[in-house]
Amino acid sequence: MSAVWLVLLACAVAVLVAAEWPRLDTWLGGEARRGRARAKRKQSLKLIRTEESLEEFAASVERDLSRLPTIEDRE
Repeated sequence: MSAVWLVLLACAVAVLVAAEWPRLDTWLGGEARRGRARAKRKQSLKLIRTEESLEEFAASVERDLSRLPTIEDRE
């Protein structure tokens, strides 16, 4: 009789794992592993802000915007 209960318990666990597999895959799957590796790499990055870098960035944005094609208005 106890063997039957063990088989039923194993089946119940199998059904539960099958039903929750999408959620388990987001925690344990390859995408989660890549996300953890990316977060680890991002921790080692440093953001350096200086007045010169902000001015260079603003100048590069202005250059890029001036190079964009424009559409002339029709009259």
